[in-house]
Amino acid sequence: MTVARLAVSFDATLAKRVRAAAGNEPISAWLADAAGRKLRADGLLEVVREWEAELGVLDAPKRRRRKP
Repeated sequence: MTVARLAVSFDATLAKRVRAAAGNEPISAWLADAAGRKLRADGLLEVVREWEAELGVLDAPKRRRRKP
């Protein structure tokens, strides 16, 4: 795996919260996981937007409908 170094800056409060959330895990690994989760979530939102553009708003009844 190729690794790329990034320099990031946070305000002091956020930095403290990130360190606490990472616990014993390396902060870089914790941040990489968080970034991956954000990218996947953004991708899912894009899929929903495309679906809604084609088929209409994905409302509660449509979400509950399942095909066996």
